[in-house]
Amino acid sequence: MFSFFKKKPPVPETAPPPPEPVFQAPVVAPAAPAVPAVDSAVAPTVAPSTPSRRYGTTSTFIAPPLAPPRPAPLPVPVPAPLIVETAARLGSSEAERKSSWMARLKAGLSKTSSNLSLLFVGARIDEDLYEELESALLMADAGMDATQFLLDGLRRKVKEDKLLDAAAVKGALKVLMTDLLRPLEKPLELGRHEPLVMMIAGVNGAGKTTTIGKLAKHMQKYDQSVLLAAGDTFRAAAREQLMVWGQRNNVTVISQESGDPAAVAFDAVHSGKARGMDVVMVDTAGRLPTQLHLMEELKKIKRVIGKGMNGAPHELLLVIDGNTGQNALAQVKAFDDALGLTGLVITKLDGTAKGGVLAAIARTRPVPVYFIGIGEKIEDLQPFNADEFVEALLG
Repeated sequence: MFSFFKKKPPVPETAPPPPEPVFQAPVVAPAAPAVPAVDSAVAPTVAPSTPSRRYGTTSTFIAPPLAPPRPAPLPVPVPAPLIVETAARLGSSEAERKSSWMARLKAGLSKTSSNLSLLFVGARIDEDLYEELESALLMADAGMDATQFLLDGLRRKVKEDKLLDAAAVKGALKVLMTDLLRPLEKPLELGRHEPLVMMIAGVNGAGKTTTIGKLAKHMQKYDQSVLLAAGDTFRAAAREQLMVWGQRNNVTVISQESGDPAAVAFDAVHSGKARGMDVVMVDTAGRLPTQLHLMEELKKIKRVIGKGMNGAPHELLLVIDGNTGQNALAQVKAFDDALGLTGLVITKLDGTAKGGVLAAIARTRPVPVYFIGIGEKIEDLQPFNADEFVEALLG
């Protein structure tokens, strides 16, 4: 999900070896068995500051009387089977988690995939199949450009590889669609700045505030301290909603009952720097890209954040409702032109028949998709993976 920049640990200075302590060892009788070279009963390894076996000066020790010979210790079994079992159990847990996510993803994309996957059941490779596939892609809001790109590539692949059955054609389409979506696959990098400042934008109803709460919870799993800024000062109860997420995640929320959202963002950045936070996320008011005066305000918030910390915001995310289809593409273009987006979060893909919009975004404005959401639970927001998405879409 995330990637990190690691700092090299400082090289420790070489300390001179401590002086060897002087021992007064007892005389060992000839009949006594040989004493091992390293034995805690004869050569104690107590630091000079430990008083339990210290006599006289700090560098002089008197060894205790020689203990009677002890029976040879029983061999300790090597815990290799336990290590293997633990690794297998962890691997099984990860496999179960991925299987659960794939099942939920397939269920969420079922309305989008139903028309596409059924086309290849007992189908003949002819012009009718291409026409039906074109209609299914357009209905999934893949857009004309991406649809034509996929169809041209599929025709060429069928001809070059002499594909004769529907299963092989479906496999070729999977490869083409995965290659198309691959540029959108990018992890969110943490640890590049202290703090990493993220500005979150989106239209009303896209799930922006809920997404911020889920992202905060995900980052805490990676030992990231998070600070939230309630910059949505226009929508009723937006501040209270973010405060609830802050209480759930035990995260501080910077807010004002009324005021300039840019001032809230500025205060949050300064507070994050003073507290040594890892991540500062700034919520903003939902707005349509056609509301030019509100888009100008977003630009102002971005400029003010930059005054609070040079180079900030480091991430500028747009939250998109997956149900909006081609309108989502228009939002990406408008917000990217105004702010310079660094990533997308696509929510509410469950229950939509317009999941093909990712193909349109990849073809027209390939802004990385950091996360996709298919439900209300925290685990229903996961990093975007092109292979998993296409597998859920085409089966």
